Amino acid sequence: MISPLNGSAAPAAPADDRRTELRQAAQAFEAVFLRQMIGSMRQARLAEDPFSSRATEQFTEMSDAQLADSMSRQGSFGIAEMLLAQFERGGGQAPASRAPSPPAVTPEPNDE
Repeated sequence: MISPLNGSAAPAAPADDRRTELRQAAQAFEAVFLRQMIGSMRQARLAEDPFSSRATEQFTEMSDAQLADSMSRQGSFGIAEMLLAQFERGGGQAPASRAPSPPAVTPEPNDE
């Protein structure tokens, strides 16, 4: 049998793997949210840029995406942490689908 190079033979626990996956998903969501926010802020410019072209717009979009990813990894907004805390409280599982409750019926007054 070949021993591992790093000297540790213990694989990561499934709970740790699940937490890592949840953290990555939460950070990805935060990055998407930040991209949308940055894009909306850029669209709210007061004047047209005389040097604007499709190439500069595409470069700006790529730069904004990189900025959003970096901001998400730093965790300065805390959206991913809030999502992760919510996942952990709920057990990390999607809520069970429930049938909608019927509307409340109010009795009509009697005309006696």
